[in-house]
Formats: sequence, structure tokens, C-alpha cells
Amino acid sequence: MRMLYEDWKPIYNEILGDFGYEKRSDDYSACLLRHLMANSNIVSEDRIAVQRKVTVFGGSGSLENDLRSVPPEGTLIAAGSAAGRLAECGLAPDIIVTDLDGDMEPQIEASRRGAIAFIHAHGDNAGQIWKYAREFVGPVVLTTQSEPDSAVFNYGGFTDGDRAVCIARHFGAKDILLLGFDFEKPSEKEGSDPQTKVKKLRWAEKIIFEYNEPGVSIMMPR
Repeated sequence: MRMLYEDWKPIYNEILGDFGYEKRSDDYSACLLRHLMANSNIVSEDRIAVQRKVTVFGGSGSLENDLRSVPPEGTLIAAGSAAGRLAECGLAPDIIVTDLDGDMEPQIEASRRGAIAFIHAHGDNAGQIWKYAREFVGPVVLTTQSEPDSAVFNYGGFTDGDRAVCIARHFGAKDILLLGFDFEKPSEKEGSDPQTKVKKLRWAEKIIFEYNEPGVSIMMPR
């Protein structure tokens, strides 16, 4: 689904209100990302190839069990720290979708090996942008959840997982398999508030399923 910013904006404004976030903070981080990555290996949209079938890997505790029960297919997209757990299972993602949080070294290593990294800017990750963004030496696409421009894109999405699904839909995926997704139980992360994480998971589920495009199949292991 090629979501235009005009379509995403009402959803975005609702998210801002729900969490008490400020658009200007998102805009600042996007500006920072744009300037820091001006000389990086920016990849144009016409070089991004996504197959009809896509597997998106999330970071829930079920990821390894899901991998044992359902074989991944098509283009492999890792959401954030799922990249490291995939590496431990002998899998290399084609695409990484990251807001530069969690276990960073496997994500950076996947970039070194040629995975396309969709690097995301939002209001509270300016520090991570300063620290990690320039470590991604492979092909990159810069993203924001706020207003896009010619250098920083907005494909929709709020968390790494649902943003990965939005990206897959944007580039033509029709059958999307979700492995390592749990919308009920947030994974534990140092420094994060469990209640905020629960709210984020509710939004992720809504963005993936309620805003899905007709003709796109979203599947999860039973």
C-alpha cells in the first residue's frame, strides 16, 4: 500500500495525542538524520526490490519457535534487534528496519554485508542517530513518521515491526508472513516502560491489520 503522507497524517496526529509526543521533536531528529547521512550510500526507490512474498521478523520471544515451525519465504525483512537473532539462526536479512535501538552490532554487520537499512528518525532517538547512523555503510533509506521530503521518506508505521510491514506493502508485497510478533506481551527492554510498550503494540497491530490494503494477505503462525 503506497500510503501518502496525507493518508498517514491523521493516524500520526492521533499517535502524537495518545502518547503526548511533539511533531517538532520528530522533525528535529529527521533533520539531524538527513544532515548526518548526506554523504552515505543512499539508495533510490527504483533499486529496492521486494518480492511478492515477504517475511517480516519481529523481536518477540516467539521468534525462534516461529522459525522452527514456519519456514520464511521471499524477501526477508528484520525489524531492529531481530537481525541479531536471525544471524544466530543462520539467516541474513535483505532489509533492516531500525530506529537504532536494541542490539546494534548485528544490524550494523548486516548493513556491512549489503542489507538495505531503512533508518528511522523520531522524537526521542536523536542520541542514537548521533551514535549509530553513520555506522551503516551499506545502502540506506532515511525515514520519518513526520512530514517527508526529498531525502527523508515516510512509508507509514510507528514501531519497527509495523513500519517494516508498511514498507513491504509500499514496494509491492502481496503475501506477508509475520514471524516473532506478539501483540499481547511486550518483550522486555532495559529502560523502557512496559505500559508504553503495550500501547505501542496496540498501535502496531492496528496499523498492520486495520489499515491493510485489500489484496494483501497478512499471515502469522497459529
